[in-house]
Amino acid sequence: MENELSTNSKSSKENKYNRLINFSFYLSIILFFIAFNFNDTPPFGWYQQFLPNIGSHTISDVFFLDSLNGWAVTPYIGQNDTAFVLKTTNGGNNWIKVNIRSGQYVGYNKVKFLNSLTGFVCGTSQSSGYKGLSKSTDGGFNWVSLNVPDSYLEYADMSILNVDTIWLVASDSFSGGVFLTTNGGLSWTQQFSAGSQNPNEIYMFNSRIGFIGGNPSPRIIWKTSNGGNNWFTVDSNDYLADMYFIDSLMGWKCSVFGMKKTTNGGLNWITQQIPSGGNIIITGVKSFSNINRDTIWGSGGSVSYPGNQIRGILYRTINNGDNWYYQIPDTSIHIGQYSYINFVNKLNGWGNSNVGQIHTVTGGDTTFLTSIRQISSEVPKDYKLFQNFPNPFNPITNVKVQMLKQGLAEIKVFDITGKLIKVLLKKNLSAGEYNASFNAGELTSGVYFYSLFVNGVRIDTKKAVLLK
Repeated sequence: MENELSTNSKSSKENKYNRLINFSFYLSIILFFIAFNFNDTPPFGWYQQFLPNIGSHTISDVFFLDSLNGWAVTPYIGQNDTAFVLKTTNGGNNWIKVNIRSGQYVGYNKVKFLNSLTGFVCGTSQSSGYKGLSKSTDGGFNWVSLNVPDSYLEYADMSILNVDTIWLVASDSFSGGVFLTTNGGLSWTQQFSAGSQNPNEIYMFNSRIGFIGGNPSPRIIWKTSNGGNNWFTVDSNDYLADMYFIDSLMGWKCSVFGMKKTTNGGLNWITQQIPSGGNIIITGVKSFSNINRDTIWGSGGSVSYPGNQIRGILYRTINNGDNWYYQIPDTSIHIGQYSYINFVNKLNGWGNSNVGQIHTVTGGDTTFLTSIRQISSEVPKDYKLFQNFPNPFNPITNVKVQMLKQGLAEIKVFDITGKLIKVLLKKNLSAGEYNASFNAGELTSGVYFYSLFVNGVRIDTKKAVLLK
């Protein structure tokens, strides 16, 4: 009898425990759906900024020194024109024309400042008082033309180590190449010449290690490890739009072919997968900006909306490029593509096009999208959200959706409180089946919910379990 009472007591406790667990689980589901409606639309993290009236001129380069001070320049367009140097001291909210130069051949290709006062611009030559390289010591208001290797060349790019050590590149087939000065432009040494394959891009990591290449040509990249005295080929099948090294071994480069990463100083390059598929327009990566070795922002792609509306997108990775996501800064900002991306820290960044720019002071939008792959074009009988596989997962799983007809499909991921934490998909899809990848590498272990929306209407919600 005593054993029976003990058994019954134990059984009663287990039943209460199980009921408590079940109650907690279903309560979390109820709380999730209640909170769902209050956290469904995240705030945008970008706002539009406007440049002063520069006529039909576009922007050829933008450089931000910190969260407040930045400069932009316009290129050579044609003979007897005007070129501008623009400056902002309040993070791009207002720009002023600090230098206006007119002449037969005027234009700037690159701008860089070493500090708030000392900066350089390079570009075309042969204008009155300008030889293709100028220096400012008052923040860009006044410029002094420096001596250049050849006053008839157009200098496409430069690398400024300090006020004395400067590299210039010119793509001219006859007298172009790579030039170095170690005395502030008083004298120059030609370090490289390859005729029709002369470079127009240069990146120097330090006084010894650097790279040169072409964008959009030539399709070859060289490296130096002795300050430019000797150059050797490290990639004979790629262009060079932008480059950055964290240290002497790990670095990235981008071009129309996308992003590539090296871990051995550029001797070998690994292609990184950027988002594609659906309504994404792939044009490669035009520029990128490292916050640290893990977090990198990139620019260059676009998405298409009904009515042939094109909106620029920005890429981001938080694991040094192993996985890339993208965001659409704001569909109401009519910028079709961002050519430049500049971040000075994790909160302050700019996305620039040839005609305008956007700015964030909060680290960008909270919504990041992933790539989408169509796995079937057969017309299904209904909309459907499938259970993710694998589940439980760590840290990557796949989510399949089925579209009855064309519409705006969204897959949103929420935590147990109903807070929106990630958008896996936000695209106009035609009828068929699609697979989206969910990388939860930055999330903690736990229960998450993901929902399929079509044209703003929630179709279904399922549970995913992350176990790390």
